Amino acid sequence: MTQGHVVDLHRPKVEYFDLAGSTNTDPKGFVRPVETYRTEPWGLYMARTADHPEFHYLESWLLPELSLRATIFHFRPTHRRDQDFYLDIGDFEAAGPQMWKSVDHYLDIVVRTGREAILLDVDELLAAHAAGYLTASQAQQAIEAATRAIDGIASHGYDFESWLRSRGIEIGWR
Repeated sequence: MTQGHVVDLHRPKVEYFDLAGSTNTDPKGFVRPVETYRTEPWGLYMARTADHPEFHYLESWLLPELSLRATIFHFRPTHRRDQDFYLDIGDFEAAGPQMWKSVDHYLDIVVRTGREAILLDVDELLAAHAAGYLTASQAQQAIEAATRAIDGIASHGYDFESWLRSRGIEIGWR
């Protein structure tokens, strides 16, 4: 008999972005210095170094209207990945005048510009819902946000930034 796939069951990952303190508190509670924060009407940009074995720097846009966090990971040479953008689905919001909060809703999308958008971690979303970590409404919202993003990206030739521009969202990276 073969063993089935084991899902990494965990509560939604919560992260904080302290603009006044120029810090980012990751889901494990580690407080990291942030080089750049920038707010725009459509979201929050963050850029910071990382002490991760696979990447040394990351840039993210929190886009609340789309329920997306778009990230570019600057991978180390020995850990390069075939991806241009990594999209997290979740709730992203200002939690005060100088504080933002993200709650990850498990689904992720890898965008390979001009080629494809791949949905990941459906198993995690279903397991989290079954465990009571997400309501049916939250799970449905996550699926709808992912579907909207994949459809929009695909309809723009798998160009994430082109899709955003069509929605009046102009993002920039360092």
